[in-house]
Amino acid sequence: ALAQTCQADRVDLRGEWGSASFRVSVADNSKKRARGLMHVEHLPKRSGMLFVYDIPQHVSFWMKNTLMPLDMLFFDSQGILVNLHKDVRPHDIAPKESDAAIKFVLEINGGIAGTYSIKKGKIMRHPSIGTSAFWLC
Repeated sequence: ALAQTCQADRVDLRGEWGSASFRVSVADNSKKRARGLMHVEHLPKRSGMLFVYDIPQHVSFWMKNTLMPLDMLFFDSQGILVNLHKDVRPHDIAPKESDAAIKFVLEINGGIAGTYSIKKGKIMRHPSIGTSAFWLC
């Protein structure tokens, strides 16, 4: 069961499939976002990185120097999943882009989105979303 309070180091997701929580590190400035998960050799199964942008924008990710496959989940300013890229291969330099202006990107181990049947329209909860959140803390 999900804890009742939001925590800065945890992202909660929910949908008709149920809910899941991920322990995250937060990349909320340009230096942290640029580094992302590059050179990280192992990510525990229920862990990830949450990229937080100051304003909604189109973003593009690539996997240069990324050593493990990732699922990339793109969320709008309310925390609603607007698109995702599943099982992105290590070292792939093809850009993985958001379909719309987004404010958050959650990177988790490749395959997890499929395991949990995570699809567009899912909802994220995290303190950084603030009062505009669809699912309030």
